[in-house]
Amino acid sequence: HGRLDILVQNAGIYPWQLIENTSPEDWDRVMAVNLRGSFNATRAALVPMKAQRHGRMLFTSSITGPHVTSPGHGHYSATKAGINGLIRAAALEFAGYGITVNGVEPGNILTEAIELHRGAAYIQNMQDSIPLGRLGSPRDVANAFLFLASDDASYITGTTIVVDGGQLLPEGKDFRLLPP
Repeated sequence: HGRLDILVQNAGIYPWQLIENTSPEDWDRVMAVNLRGSFNATRAALVPMKAQRHGRMLFTSSITGPHVTSPGHGHYSATKAGINGLIRAAALEFAGYGITVNGVEPGNILTEAIELHRGAAYIQNMQDSIPLGRLGSPRDVANAFLFLASDDASYITGTTIVVDGGQLLPEGKDFRLLPP
C-alpha cells in the first residue's frame, strides 16, 4: 500500500429548497453527500495517515452555514456548519498523530455552472456585494488548499480560511461609499 499524505474533501450538492418544502428524504440526501461523505472519507484516510504519523486532511466548507445563509439553503447551511465542527473535532483527535485538519470556506466563486445557470444580473449583484469587486476564481480556492497542504501550514490545525473577497466584512452595502 502506498502513502496518503493529503485528503481534499470537495464533494457537495447545493440544491435550492425552502425548509417547509424539504422532505426528510431530501434532507437526508444532502446530509449524506455533504456531511456523511466527509465523515466516511475522514475515517478511511485516518488509517494510513495514523500509521505514517503524518497527513493533511482538508475540507471544503463555505461561508454559507457557518457565517451566513439565505432562503432555500437550510440543509446546505446545516451541512457546512457541521463540516466546521468535524474539522475542529478531528483536528483535536488527530493532532497526536501528526495530522492537521483544516478547511476552506469559499464565498461566491465564478464557475462555469454559475455563468450558465445564474446569468449576468446575478453575477453583477454578487460582485456588488464583495468589497474586492469581483467573484472569486477556482484558482483562489485552490491556492488556499495548496497553502494548507504545504509544510508552511504545519502548525495550523482546526481552523478554516475564508476565501470571499471580503464579502463577510461589511454590515451592509455602506462599504461602497468609501473612496477608492
